[in-house]
Amino acid sequence: MSDIKIKVQDYSGEVKELEAPTDMGLSLMEFLKANEYPILATCGGMALCATCHVKVEEGMDALNEPGDQEMDQLDILPNAEFNSRLACQLRLHPDMDGLSIRLAADEDQE
Repeated sequence: MSDIKIKVQDYSGEVKELEAPTDMGLSLMEFLKANEYPILATCGGMALCATCHVKVEEGMDALNEPGDQEMDQLDILPNAEFNSRLACQLRLHPDMDGLSIRLAADEDQE
């Protein structure tokens, strides 16, 4: 099976469980944009803008370690926490089944 389930909490607090394909090489950011979440991704997924900032509520252990460029961006966010990640740097894979995230880029403006 190549689909996984991901729970996404939007800025209003609404949570939806979505099925995500793992066989297309999509990033979490691309998947969120395809599902019409308000992800700006102004840098196109290059870890340069942090407009795809998410907070991982469940499943952090299934994710790859953040690279230097991602860490540099997270370091400048006023609301970054231990569970903060950039969705553009997370490629969907079967181990991510059950992942739960909360959109957080809009919080950065507060």
